[in-house]
Amino acid sequence: MKHTEHPTRKALAIEQLQSETAHPLGAQAGVDDSSPKSSKTHKSARTRSREFALQALYQLIVSNNDPTEIDLFTQDLVGFKKADLNHYRAILHGCATERDALDALITPLIDRPLADLSPIERAVMWLGVFELQHCLDVPWRVVLNESIELAKSFGGTDGHKYVNAVLNKVALTLRASEIQSGAQA
Repeated sequence: MKHTEHPTRKALAIEQLQSETAHPLGAQAGVDDSSPKSSKTHKSARTRSREFALQALYQLIVSNNDPTEIDLFTQDLVGFKKADLNHYRAILHGCATERDALDALITPLIDRPLADLSPIERAVMWLGVFELQHCLDVPWRVVLNESIELAKSFGGTDGHKYVNAVLNKVALTLRASEIQSGAQA
């Protein structure tokens, strides 16, 4: 196939996500390509769990497949064994169950209809809002940073800025006391 222009980073990331979700074997055996920035040598188990949760949430948004089937498929992807299984499952199944509530928190903070958000940005926002609400052991700044990094790696060119703006507003509501106590320290 002949390309007339170079694909964008977003196009490559989406193509990777689609190829991993479209093929029964997922990623190629022996190749850890769980993110476009696979050259990073060390990622925490939690970071990996967020990357795989993002891929699963993307599948949920795009295909609306059963979360349990998506879960089983994602766990078979190369590199998954290095992820924090419990955190991954909490994010995937929590977001799947609470998607309407997550959308309700996001909708007033965006400048377009939900349907106009890229599936990657929407999934990253779900993930971030879910962690802000339910993963109180994760500091709010870590939630934002991890979400921004996911949006940079998998999303559009400036999608991370949009995700940052929305999640900052959500954090001011959901983690107000934590943010306030950090500002006074």
